[in-house]
Amino acid sequence: MMVGMAGLEGVEQPRQHGGATAARWVPTVEDEQALKALELYGNPAEDDVRLPSRPESAAVARRLTQCVVLRQWALTPLIAEHAVLLVSELVGNAVRHTGARVFALRLMRRRGWIRVEVRDPSRGLPCLMPVQEMDISGRGLFLVDKLSDRWGVDLQPRGKTTWFEMRVSDR
Repeated sequence: MMVGMAGLEGVEQPRQHGGATAARWVPTVEDEQALKALELYGNPAEDDVRLPSRPESAAVARRLTQCVVLRQWALTPLIAEHAVLLVSELVGNAVRHTGARVFALRLMRRRGWIRVEVRDPSRGLPCLMPVQEMDISGRGLFLVDKLSDRWGVDLQPRGKTTWFEMRVSDR
């Protein structure tokens, strides 16, 4: 006797297989774009990745971050989601406020932590501002402050590195 789903009588239903089945990873368009970005720009977990200081570079930085955090480091989707959001905020600040032609992205992992750095040639320091409910901009560092475990800015002889760190569980 064939038991069907309501409203789908006469339509062949998927077969129920006994036992456990392994989940199969199927690449999505986003995965393919992330892999292309790694090929084109390099791996920010291995060395600085220099990107042009344009709004489109935020998408590239997000793809690179997601690829490293999910595929290379095999961390949770929630960690990846937060890292992608926060890297977008740091890149947005570098593009919008520094006047630089390029910036660099770097991702590092050590036991129990990940660190994301955005380096630019400006020595102007970012400022964490109070956020009001109706504000339409200026929430970037507020998000970095709330979602990361720690963040900061290191002045360099030529520019600065703005960074955040997140605690992760090692498997």
